[in-house]
Amino acid sequence: MNEPHEKQIRVYYEDTDMAGIVYYANYLRYIERARSDWVRDLGIDQLAMKAEGIVFAVRRVEADYIAVARFDDVLTVRTTLESLSPARMVMRQTVLREATPIFEALVTVVCIGPAGRPARLPAKLRLMSTGSPRDTA
Repeated sequence: MNEPHEKQIRVYYEDTDMAGIVYYANYLRYIERARSDWVRDLGIDQLAMKAEGIVFAVRRVEADYIAVARFDDVLTVRTTLESLSPARMVMRQTVLREATPIFEALVTVVCIGPAGRPARLPAKLRLMSTGSPRDTA
């Protein structure tokens, strides 16, 4: 649907457990950072969205832990848009060490507006699938 976005992450000592292996919850932090950079690179200003009362929220994560990462590894988080509707987007995020996948997640993100009600995704995102910000679904 689009070109993959890639972000490099270095594993710091604070990311690891006593065995020197990345603590499992930190992979969620890594993919969050990558999503934030991807959205920023698309030209979407999350602070401006927040000022309008709209924020992104993760609705669902399906995660597979494939192999371990260790202190000082350099990882690449690859984010690819799987599907997009006016109300949600689904991304596949893969964490790789060199070219080897070590973690993979399918992440569903929605927007929440004022009073916690569902909101449409920003027009720049909707343009990615339709070429037009109009809602067709």
